[in-house]
Amino acid sequence: MTVAVPHHSNRTAAFFRYRRPTWAAGGILLALLFGVFARDGFAQRAAGSAALPASDPAGALQDTLTAACRHDEAAFAGHLTSDSAQAYRALPQEERVAVLRRLVLLDDPGRPLLSALEGSPVVRCETGGVTTEMRFGAAEVRENLAFIPVTVPEGADTQSIRFGLVRESGQWKLLSVGLLMLDIPALGRQWERADLQDRERNAVAAMRKVASALKLYQTAYGNLPETLDQLGPPGQGGASPEMAGLLDSDLAKGLASGYRLRYSIVPATGEENESERNKAAGFMLAATPVVYGKDGRRSFLLDAGGTLRGADKNGAVATADDPSIGSEETQP
Repeated sequence: MTVAVPHHSNRTAAFFRYRRPTWAAGGILLALLFGVFARDGFAQRAAGSAALPASDPAGALQDTLTAACRHDEAAFAGHLTSDSAQAYRALPQEERVAVLRRLVLLDDPGRPLLSALEGSPVVRCETGGVTTEMRFGAAEVRENLAFIPVTVPEGADTQSIRFGLVRESGQWKLLSVGLLMLDIPALGRQWERADLQDRERNAVAAMRKVASALKLYQTAYGNLPETLDQLGPPGQGGASPEMAGLLDSDLAKGLASGYRLRYSIVPATGEENESERNKAAGFMLAATPVVYGKDGRRSFLLDAGGTLRGADKNGAVATADDPSIGSEETQP
């Protein structure tokens, strides 16, 4: 069988760029295991049914990976410990699916294929001509704990990791991956923090986009607009001072990634000519989370010179007295 590493879709690549730090922080390094794919061609290597009873640790793990392959969230939750299952069900749907994708590294629901190799279970997940393969080793059972080594072929080499299971209410439940605990509650909290930080970064990026549009407007028309609405999409007659076509409709309404933008003009001083004062006027952009704690925690203030300030203001507007924020703090 030929083994190759395919190109991930942009969606998958973006997910791994965004999520890898939070999974690492939670101690779940699943990509070490499932980084290998097989292109086309599946050969059944054992006769008869390869399904194992769920009362057997290997059978429970087989069922867990089968549920992950199918993206069956309800079935997968049933293979977690009670605390992890409760936390998993409370995750947003996108993040519940992301957990399943992590386990089999396939974007879309797949078809599980069960077989055996030299008497040991093999679970494959096939979708779109790509197949992941997971080969089980002998289970080590110690009273209420069981550990199962799983290997993934990579050409002439293999990668391996141990899954841990615990007996809970008479059933085997997924407990750990490698040497690290599968802590869904902690994972949920980490993803929530990461989502907040992501929305904050998006809000700052939107502020900078609005600031750039304000400067373009000032250069084109000789003054700043009275409101952000004037930067919105142009009318049938084309761009005008009332509809300059510099921002999309949401930004022109002051809405950005769960943040509300406030705009004010800072009049210029020292210029006698009104036209020159208009050309020299500055501005302030403030951004506050629409729902504090859910959409974001920090409030931001951006001036015409590009200085960004902000702090956790409990939803209040940031001011010029708040500390400045370096660009590295708001980069993806």
